[in-house]
Amino acid sequence: MFVSESSAGQAPSTAPDPLAPQDASPAEGPVSRKRIVVVGTVAAVLIAGAAAAAWAYGGDVPRGTRVLGVDLGGLSRTEAERTLTTAVEPRRGEPVSVNLAGKAFSIKPADIAMTLNVDLSVGRAIRSGGPALLDGRTVPPVIEIDATKLEAVLRGQVDPKQITMKKPGIAYAGLRPAATYPAPGRNLDLPAAVAAIRKAWLVGGTAEITLPTKPPATTAEQVDVLMSGLAIPAVAAPVTITVGSRSLTLTPRAIARGLVFRSDDYGLLTPMIDGPRLHDAAAKEFARVETPPEPAKIVLKGGKPAIVEGRPGDMVDLNLLGPALLGVLPNTGPRSVVASLTTQNATRTDTDLAALGVKEKVSTFTTRFTGGGGSPRSQNIMNIARAVDGAVVLPGETFSLNAHTGERDYDSGYQDAPVIVGGRLEPGVGGGASQFTTTLFNAAYYAGLEDVEHKPHSFYFSRYPAVIESTIFYPTLDLKFKNTTPYGVFIDTAYTNRSVTVTLWSTKVYDSVKTVRSPRRDLTSPPTVYREPGPKCITSSGLPGFTQDAWRVIRKDGKEIAREKFTWRYDPEPRFICGEKP
Repeated sequence: MFVSESSAGQAPSTAPDPLAPQDASPAEGPVSRKRIVVVGTVAAVLIAGAAAAAWAYGGDVPRGTRVLGVDLGGLSRTEAERTLTTAVEPRRGEPVSVNLAGKAFSIKPADIAMTLNVDLSVGRAIRSGGPALLDGRTVPPVIEIDATKLEAVLRGQVDPKQITMKKPGIAYAGLRPAATYPAPGRNLDLPAAVAAIRKAWLVGGTAEITLPTKPPATTAEQVDVLMSGLAIPAVAAPVTITVGSRSLTLTPRAIARGLVFRSDDYGLLTPMIDGPRLHDAAAKEFARVETPPEPAKIVLKGGKPAIVEGRPGDMVDLNLLGPALLGVLPNTGPRSVVASLTTQNATRTDTDLAALGVKEKVSTFTTRFTGGGGSPRSQNIMNIARAVDGAVVLPGETFSLNAHTGERDYDSGYQDAPVIVGGRLEPGVGGGASQFTTTLFNAAYYAGLEDVEHKPHSFYFSRYPAVIESTIFYPTLDLKFKNTTPYGVFIDTAYTNRSVTVTLWSTKVYDSVKTVRSPRRDLTSPPTVYREPGPKCITSSGLPGFTQDAWRVIRKDGKEIAREKFTWRYDPEPRFICGEKP
């Protein structure tokens, strides 16, 4: 063995020279190669994972996310909103099919203010979670619906007999309150209906809406509490209302009229003060402290229409009075509340009237009567003429004589005068009103207004134009006509001791309105009828019966634009004799 000098007498050194190349020993070689492979594999996996994550989470919306079947995965918010809008736009106006307790129909989105909120829908998709790479993820859209409008549509479609839930109620019979107790039954479930509509719209589905059995919101026990705690003590004593330095008193009867208990469609019973009803029930008392507004009106000055401005009034604030009354009505002792006045403008202003175009006479008609101005029949004619004088019929409005005057009874100043009852002339309250009715009917007829309702007399009276005349009897027989012009119609009435006149003022629309009549036909002679003498027996000389036609001919711009036919059959008026047949 060769040994160098420097190493004589020493063991050979095995330490490697750090400056010399190092060869791997046989044992070390395989271990190093495995480490290199493992490191490379991990690096590759990490790189691939990073790439996959970048792909899965690319954009704002996670991969695999769908809204209404539209894939929004990987898109930015702006791209997702544009994509969803483009895909759904053709379907936005499509109605949604509904099956409501067996009844099929459809609802237009506009009818219930139903819209797709794209912004919120995309926001929901963004927040839906991580990527769904295998099966995908469906995110429900945000669909906005006006639930009140939807409920109105559904309740308008459902058969009322299918709603079996019994609502609670409390109502007064005089001063005695009576309770109606609730019971469960079938009713609309609005939240479930809204959910069904949202689910079905835009995907071509049908909203299945049932009528589940529901208990009313107010229980029988709660009805008893309302009875004992409010309804009964409310009418136990009057209530004094102080308004500044003045006061008025609500009687128990007025309170019973104004205090109402109303149940909604879900059986929630709520007590409230019906201000208009209370005011009507105690009108004379409220008048002690109020100054009502005066509406603007049309008058004739110098033979032409002129407008008199209205003025506001000071009325009790019923909106504030209601809660104050509800606060004291449970008490049975002396009760009082403080009320305030509020300024109330007139319902009709001078600006409103000026826009109606009332500027010229468009028709006038006069009928004559006997008996002088002092007879009961003449007084009735004058009374109803005063009631109608100054009335304004707006464009498109239908005027009802019965609705305008109300019942023509003794309290309204009407007297007994001859009327036709069962084919006989007998005294009756308001006799003579039909003469004014005929006069008004002819004025409307010759103004070219639409005939809505009228009925000629069963007997012909020579003081009226044949066929073109009308009777009236409250409430079964009425005179109605519709203002079919774009202008307002002002009704002016006037009377003397022998005649009554109705003149209509507006803007003239037609050149002329005339009547063409056929000859009378099918004439029949009057019979003689003997009646028992007494206050109900009114003699008459009798008149023949006949049938006749009349045509209303309307011309405009030099041309005939309408020809309306009226036909009536008059019965012969018997010759009534008060006494026994000889």
